[in-house]
Amino acid sequence: MKNAPVIGSTRVCIEALIIYTVVFLSGWPAMGAASGAVGADAEFSIAAELTRIFMYSIPSLALIWYLLLRARNLRDWGIHLPGKSDFIAGLISLPCLFLIGLSIAFAASLFGINADDMRLSSPASTLGWVILFISCISTGYLEESFFRFYILSRREALNLSNTSAILFSTIAFAICHIYGGPWFFLNSFLAGIFLCFIFLRYRSLHGIAIAHGLYNFAVYVINHFS
Repeated sequence: MKNAPVIGSTRVCIEALIIYTVVFLSGWPAMGAASGAVGADAEFSIAAELTRIFMYSIPSLALIWYLLLRARNLRDWGIHLPGKSDFIAGLISLPCLFLIGLSIAFAASLFGINADDMRLSSPASTLGWVILFISCISTGYLEESFFRFYILSRREALNLSNTSAILFSTIAFAICHIYGGPWFFLNSFLAGIFLCFIFLRYRSLHGIAIAHGLYNFAVYVINHFS
């Protein structure tokens, strides 16, 4: 019986690593490259974005929550309709994500990085922008569900301290964004640390997921009009 907690912790660790490898390391770079390509010659594709939403984001999100709900129900996980704590968490997160992103862009410029080298492809039609918005929100929920909610809420089952869980979450999150280059990696690392602390402080999934999605969408808008 003494070995039961150890076995349980090992199973959760294996589960987390499998999710991370299959959903993010294998799926995210390839799907991200389809529509989130970086560079002056990048082109936005509505078909690729729809494929990412329905063949990657939604199924991956469903898988993560299926595994979470096998362990506990929604009430025990503390999931509810968006409320005051979500509003506060989102209100704090969104401007801070912008501040981190602007700081990284400024730092990159000091090293002679051309803005076009970091430019994201953007839609050329209203329909494209609507689809992109939906994609950004779904991606926000997907990434926050795993990197913040799953890892931080299950840190005891993963046999991780608060500090270890934050580091694991942040490094894993940053690695998934390395396809955009070292500055994307650094931006994701700093944003990941910040979002971990906001999640632990407010226990908010909706707030940080929506802020994450809105930030991603705003980056496309700023890139398009700059």
